[in-house]
Amino acid sequence: MRTHLKTLAVAGLTLALLGWFLWGVDVAKVGAEIRAAKPWALALLLGVTGLTYVLRALRWQYLLAPIGPTRFGIAFRTTVIGFAANTLLPLRAGEFVRPYLLARSESLSVPATFTTIILERLLDFVTVLALFGLFLVFFDPGLERINPEQYWLVKAGGLGGAALAAAILLVLSLNAFRPALTHRLVDFGLRPLPERWRVRSSGLVYGLLDGLAVTRDPLRLAQSVALSFPLWISIATGIWLAMVAFHMTIPFTGSFLVMALLVVGVAVPTPGAVGGFHEAFRVGTAVFYGVDNDRAVGAALVLHAASFVPVTLLGGVFMVQDGLNLSRVRRLGDEARASGAGDLSAAAGTGPGDLTPAAGTGAGSDTGSGTARP
Repeated sequence: MRTHLKTLAVAGLTLALLGWFLWGVDVAKVGAEIRAAKPWALALLLGVTGLTYVLRALRWQYLLAPIGPTRFGIAFRTTVIGFAANTLLPLRAGEFVRPYLLARSESLSVPATFTTIILERLLDFVTVLALFGLFLVFFDPGLERINPEQYWLVKAGGLGGAALAAAILLVLSLNAFRPALTHRLVDFGLRPLPERWRVRSSGLVYGLLDGLAVTRDPLRLAQSVALSFPLWISIATGIWLAMVAFHMTIPFTGSFLVMALLVVGVAVPTPGAVGGFHEAFRVGTAVFYGVDNDRAVGAALVLHAASFVPVTLLGGVFMVQDGLNLSRVRRLGDEARASGAGDLSAAAGTGPGDLTPAAGTGAGSDTGSGTARP
């Protein structure tokens, strides 16, 4: 019953977001805008989108190195399967399936592998904030000419984002070099809170920092941070190519603003970020840059398709090769939440246990295609 209620809630949210996105849209004009898109820019968009998954897999290998050796082919396949599962299933099930499959395939600790996903998200958050802040503050994104009323507000937000990104990077760096000092700084920062809140908050932060033990390898952490920037610059390039394809006169630096909005839209827990992704792109181009609304809607639909359809199709191929179907992937996600997520809380210091494989989650047998057959 509870699962059915969650499904209904997600379906309702998806329909509401799509309804808002498509409100007042001229369907015929949107179709004309899509037909008029530049084919060469769309072709480049597909190529750049593929590159982002290669960079994601490569960065994940660096994060996994302190835990144990991994093969790039396995990292790439499980990354694609995970993102395909995010598209097809609600509540970002792929974020659980991806590390679970890789840990089983490469004989790695399941909870430790889950911590690398947390670190990935932190690095993504930091990189997007840093790019959004730095490029908006030090480069002209075109907003001053098009929307002067909102330009200074966005610029202040960019500066704040860059400062927050620097603070998170500082904490991660300190956790790599001086974990004891990091804990003392956390205590100092939480001192103004009431004792009950301070104890709870410090336990959560300590657990997260201790669970991210992979950051104790400073060289690997630096390499992972360095790889995050070409990864997100390639994502921004894809966004800009979509805008170029739809004849939008937005400078490349403007893609960092749209990208930051898309990160918010993708965070909405609908399958494939449907609705949230579309509306975020529409707001970034139509509201901030004054692009015609129907043109923005057409570009949003095409960019979403280019971002999600190819990886979903390729992930489907990998699933079939590994003997998986959608129902099995859903069950794997539930199994991963029950075992890996539970062990992760223990590994993060919120309960007993250490970074050891969960019971029954040892290495799977390699198939000819790379990942283990569950």
